[in-house]
Amino acid sequence: MKAPILAFLLACSPLLAMADTAQEKQSIQQLMRHNFERPDAPLDVAPITVEGDHAIAGWVQDQRGGRALLRKGAHGWRVVLCAGDSLLDPATLRSAGLADADAAQLSEAVRNAEATQPPERVKQFAMFQGVVKVDKDAGHGNH
Repeated sequence: MKAPILAFLLACSPLLAMADTAQEKQSIQQLMRHNFERPDAPLDVAPITVEGDHAIAGWVQDQRGGRALLRKGAHGWRVVLCAGDSLLDPATLRSAGLADADAAQLSEAVRNAEATQPPERVKQFAMFQGVVKVDKDAGHGNH
């Protein structure tokens, strides 16, 4: 009797993981909108790539855009830094505290997610110049 229950749980685990990821993406989207959206400038956040306790979210506001690196901690997600194409580079991710393998995996996952986006949108992500560290207590960023 235990074998069918175990088989059922194993069969459902990918569905549970997808539900968790969808919930994480929704939390990230809400956080970024809360922190950076303005009444005159809505923030469009997508794609969001989650790998463990780190995520990269592409965003567009007005005609500009960029990417945000987020880290999940005891109190939920927080924006660590904002940048453009440098967030596609595993070296940037390593300098932000990710392990080598995690940085490579997240970089590859972001590239795959962005490959499904319109090229014009991906060009907007590259518009963000430099790397801006975001204080964990900062309420609003300047982008």
